[in-house]
Amino acid sequence: MNLITRRQMFARSAAVGAGLLAACCRPTPEKRQFKIGACDWSIGKMGTPDAMAVAKEIGLDGVQVSLGNLANNMHLRQADVQQQYKDAAKATGVAISSLAIGEMNNIPYKSDPRPIEWVSDSVDVMKALGVKVVLLAFFGKGDLRDDKPGTDEVVKRLKEVTPKAEKAGVILGIESWLSAEAHMDIIQRVGSRAVQVYYDVCNSNDRGYDIYKEIRWLGAKHICEFHAKENGALLGQGKVDFQKVRGAMDDIGYRGWIQIEGAVPKGAKMLESYQANLKFLRGIFPKDA
Repeated sequence: MNLITRRQMFARSAAVGAGLLAACCRPTPEKRQFKIGACDWSIGKMGTPDAMAVAKEIGLDGVQVSLGNLANNMHLRQADVQQQYKDAAKATGVAISSLAIGEMNNIPYKSDPRPIEWVSDSVDVMKALGVKVVLLAFFGKGDLRDDKPGTDEVVKRLKEVTPKAEKAGVILGIESWLSAEAHMDIIQRVGSRAVQVYYDVCNSNDRGYDIYKEIRWLGAKHICEFHAKENGALLGQGKVDFQKVRGAMDDIGYRGWIQIEGAVPKGAKMLESYQANLKFLRGIFPKDA
């Protein structure tokens, strides 16, 4: 009887321990949630706090906000503009989900001195707004494909700013035409946890990359956020299989922001398209998943 009692005791202790371990390792409800936003340039309100009201009308959780452009001298760096966004977020209940520096497509980080200051200042803006991610764009004139000198310069510049980003606890997300392996090469050369991949499923799919494999290969450690996009089609009616994207996200344990970009058919209205896109995504990425 004593032997049976001991076995029962050990079994119960093990069960309790396993339960406690599972509870402590299980993500909190907040961390489990998928949050869906949109890029301010995709909903027709680039660089203005009015984007928050449009996002509320769509039903979104947040907006990816542009730092600005050359014409307004990256105006989100100004305290009064930041306050306008804070007020709009509070009034609408829509979050400022992340930042983006799209002007780097025209004024490349790899060759122009001006983006050096923009990227550094974006760290301060993120701190002021309570945001964790800024998208650094590498398309157009900033394309890094087959450009070793340009890539080398990007690595050099990122190395200079990442100590500041690490101290602030924020992420510099690279979005480009590069493959997962090429992105990882940059990340490893920079050698900082503050540099990650901003993964656009449509862009990478259009380049012929196996996006479902790439997401799993990069893992949540190296992907800061996602763009959900289709060029000229509603989400779910294009080339990207978002059910398979969800499966890949589940495999790496990703729960976070998904920003809708593009995904408006030719001749369609933005508002109706984005409401349809949101409904589609929520069927696959529910808040309580």
